[in-house]
Amino acid sequence: MKNETIAAISTGMTNSGIGIVRISGEDAFAVADSVYRGKEKLSQAESHTIHYGHIVDDGETVDEVLVMAMRSPRTFTGEDTVEINCHGGTFVVKKVLETVLRNGARPAEPGEFTKRAFLNGKMDLSQAEAVIDVINSENEFALQSSISQLRGSVKNKISNIRNRIIYHTAFIESALDDPEHIETDGYADTLKEASEEIIRELEELISSAEDGRVIKEGINTVILGKPNAGKSSLLNVLAGHERAIVTDIEGTTRDILEEQIRLGDLSLNVIDTAGIRQTEDVIEKMGVDRAKEYAGRADLIIYVVDASREMDENDEKIISLIRNKNAVVLLNKSDLTTVVSEDMIRDKIKGMDEKAGEKDLPVISVSAKEEKGIKKLEKKIKDIFVNKIISFNDQICITNIRQKTALTDAKESMKKVVESIYAGMPEDFYSIDLMDAYESLGSITGESAGEDLINEIFSKFCMGK
Repeated sequence: MKNETIAAISTGMTNSGIGIVRISGEDAFAVADSVYRGKEKLSQAESHTIHYGHIVDDGETVDEVLVMAMRSPRTFTGEDTVEINCHGGTFVVKKVLETVLRNGARPAEPGEFTKRAFLNGKMDLSQAEAVIDVINSENEFALQSSISQLRGSVKNKISNIRNRIIYHTAFIESALDDPEHIETDGYADTLKEASEEIIRELEELISSAEDGRVIKEGINTVILGKPNAGKSSLLNVLAGHERAIVTDIEGTTRDILEEQIRLGDLSLNVIDTAGIRQTEDVIEKMGVDRAKEYAGRADLIIYVVDASREMDENDEKIISLIRNKNAVVLLNKSDLTTVVSEDMIRDKIKGMDEKAGEKDLPVISVSAKEEKGIKKLEKKIKDIFVNKIISFNDQICITNIRQKTALTDAKESMKKVVESIYAGMPEDFYSIDLMDAYESLGSITGESAGEDLINEIFSKFCMGK
């Protein structure tokens, strides 16, 4: 129940310097008084103060602690909250929590603290979702995007659009109720212009979702090349450890290998694929087909060329896969005598695809064996993607598929409004689709989200948050 007092461990369950047990609810101070011994009772303490003392269970000291007392509504949940800062050993933190639970609190459900913050109006649903994104952030861009949403960037934008929609809906409803005093002549043109502007804004938000996916989930990167070109060696260098088996035998990699790699402020989901060539081996052929499939969905393709061997028809097949893709060509084995040059690669690409030639596809000489040229590769990847990723100061990036779906539904409803205007439909038709758009956008902020959806979202949160 919402009014029950809850408690949970809010720090990671590993041995550390400090562990925190959080208590929230109307009886938070009563529960704390039952287990805390200090100079004064916490129920008598001023809000947002820290107190030294001990946690006691049946007269025996459990741990020496610092306890923070915070009174509603100026807390994360909007309720009375007590946070017990104890020593961070997993056993002692669990012991403190068990003591708290025996004295009147119940275990919090996953995400229940944040859920209460939402229900108590401390944040909207988009901000609540940003909380878990902050926790799960794996690079600087993902963190900054999540913080931007936590500060209300999505909430404010959606609220602005909803306010305009409800303004026009209210005008239409008022005109229908009081046609003698509210004139609607020429209003259709005004509404059409406003609706088209809203559609453009929704489209911008929807289109930002692709950058949002890259920011949040990482750049889906596929390594392509002929057998024994050095793809697995490259993966090992990027990963910083022996992730793939490397031999001189062609076709060693017969299936897909995946590794997540940090590249400065970016995350790469790197896939090492089977060498692409004509083969009668059924297993190897399946690996080649899978490599082509992954290449079709990749955000970035790294094409590894064995510069010590002449190019052949297999290279031409690979070049056909990188058309219209973000790609970097690596002339590998530069430590050996090379027979393939950068100019040869560019001519081959331009000969097969005029557009690819115009894009001036990056070609870098490297030696995966000696780890030469890898810094140039990293810099080029950053150049490709960092310039594409938004500035968090003045733009909004959608990183949530649920929000993208709601935005798409709202856009379709607004398009129906415009279609009805062009068709000369009565004004009440406009208000139906306007309200559909309004409700779809409300599901993003939680103002029109059902209880089942809210429960599902917060069930994905970690315990103690």
